Amino acid sequence: MYKKIVIKVGSNVLSDKDNKIDEKIIESLTSQIGFLHESGSEIILISSGAVASGRSILKLHPKLDTLAQRQVLAAVGQVKLLQKYDLFFEKLNIISAQVLVTKEDFRQNKNAHYFNMRNCFEALLQQGVVPIVNENDVVSVSELMFTDNDELAGLIATMLNADALVILTNVNGIYDGNPNLETSKLISIIDDKIADFKGIIASEKSDFGRGGMLTKSSIARKVAKSGIPVHIINGKINNIIIRAITEKKGAIGTYFTPTKQASNAKKRIAFSETKGQIIINEGAALALQQPKAISLLAVGIVDVLNDFQSNEIVEIITIDKKVIALGKVQFSSKKILEIKGQKGSKPVVHYDFMTFV
Repeated sequence: MYKKIVIKVGSNVLSDKDNKIDEKIIESLTSQIGFLHESGSEIILISSGAVASGRSILKLHPKLDTLAQRQVLAAVGQVKLLQKYDLFFEKLNIISAQVLVTKEDFRQNKNAHYFNMRNCFEALLQQGVVPIVNENDVVSVSELMFTDNDELAGLIATMLNADALVILTNVNGIYDGNPNLETSKLISIIDDKIADFKGIIASEKSDFGRGGMLTKSSIARKVAKSGIPVHIINGKINNIIIRAITEKKGAIGTYFTPTKQASNAKKRIAFSETKGQIIINEGAALALQQPKAISLLAVGIVDVLNDFQSNEIVEIITIDKKVIALGKVQFSSKKILEIKGQKGSKPVVHYDFMTFV
């Protein structure tokens, strides 16, 4: 059984047919976490549902704009949601804690928030506390928001070097088409042999959440490439978490096979905000994608898009605009433009600070 598990539950799982928070689901979820906790696992719960919870108890003033509505619903609903979790955890003699974060907290360049947050999580886990994490929708605005809580879960899983990420949704996993069609089949295992699954995944979003199955799949693959296995399962099914992590991989839901263990630096790069792009020629693209570890040299660079400084994260793309990797640059965009195409310079992006997508 995994030692450290990040579990993410979405609003579509927590809500009932009347769009209210389903206490039976919370009871089932906390019961399963209690079993894992008793078995020696450390659990970090990423829970959506604050907005949905607020919507079920508060009638909004019609003059509020969309952002203000979300802030009000989140502020009211977060309290009610945590009360429900705390009630059920207390019955299991488990102490829970609230952790609200924004995307700004994960910016790592000269940002003490990131390290303070990581230290806080580690201290809570050491004390046997279950952190319940959500985006702070009250203070987040559009440019500071996560894509959704799937992205947040991926960031926390990599930050804490989790042994597994479990994403709970309202379908059985990833399908090769619309899950509502009888002709669609569940994909039990996704690994590097599946080159591109974006064209076969339905892009519908839930009523309350901002993401969809395509987002979940993209985040899951990114986390798996960081060396962390990912399970996407139906959170509406009783005892599903225990079954998914104890039975044969791929027997329940969709299992994303992890690649070899990545360094902490590469894990952070995989989820960092990019500041620009480096366009490389065909020869460089082929060389970088070989099994042998190779750094990006100036000789393979064709052009640079956007301005960025040294030590910032950029996308490495082919001439036809396909993103193949993310990396931390050793030079500014201005300097790279000066040396592009030249031989003999030190690596623009060293392999140790490059992660492939």
